[in-house]
Amino acid sequence: MRSVHFLLAFVLLTLASSIASASDPSPLQDFCVAINDPKAAVFVNGKFCKDPKLATANDFSFSGLNIPRDTGNRVGSNVTLLNVDQIPGLNTLGISLARIDYAPNGGLNPPHTHPRATEILVVVEGTLYVGFVTSNPDNRFISKVLYPGDVFVFPFGLIHFQLNIAKTPAVVFAGLSSQNPGTITIANAVFGSDPLINPDVLAKAFHLDIKIVNYLQKLFGGNSE
Repeated sequence: MRSVHFLLAFVLLTLASSIASASDPSPLQDFCVAINDPKAAVFVNGKFCKDPKLATANDFSFSGLNIPRDTGNRVGSNVTLLNVDQIPGLNTLGISLARIDYAPNGGLNPPHTHPRATEILVVVEGTLYVGFVTSNPDNRFISKVLYPGDVFVFPFGLIHFQLNIAKTPAVVFAGLSSQNPGTITIANAVFGSDPLINPDVLAKAFHLDIKIVNYLQKLFGGNSE
C-alpha cells in the first residue's frame, strides 16, 4: 500500500514540476493581439507553414552575402539581415544571420537592442570598438577592441554598438538567436517616433533644454502628426 502511495505521490510531483516548468512561446514580433474571428486574422506568432512536400532548396538559401554594401549614409554602416523574411526556411528554427559593413574612420552601428535575440559577432575585416551596457541599477559598460577573427557576444536585449576605428572598411557577420530578432535603434526610437514623444518627457528624462529636444526630433525625422 505504501508503494502505491509513493508511486501516486511521485506521479503528482512529476506532473506538478512539468506544469511549473511550462511557459508561453516567445514572441516572434513586437506583439500579437488576440482575435476571436479567425477569418479576420492576419498574423500568427511567426509565419504560416508551407506544406513540407512543397519545400525546395530555395526556401533555405540566399545568395550575395559576399557583396560589399553601401555605407554612404549618416552613420556609415549597412546591415544586411537574413531573417525569416529573406529565408523562409528559418521559420520556427530560432536563428538568423546578418552581414554588417562599416565605412572607414568611424563607421558606426549605433546603440541599439534586439528585443528577441542574443547576438554573436565575428570580425572578418577591420578593427572594431564594441560594447554593451548592463541593465539597471549597475549600467556597467563592457567593451573591447576586436580584430579579424575575434568573436564577441551581445547578451539578449542589452544596448550595444560597434564602431570602426580603422582607416579601412570593416565587415562582420553576426548570428542572432531568433528568426526575427528585431532592432530598436535608441536614438531613432526616442527622437524619431511616430507620433513624436512629448518633448517635455524627453527634456526631463535626458536633462536637456526643450529646444535641443525639438532639434533632435526634427533631425531624426519624427512625425508630429
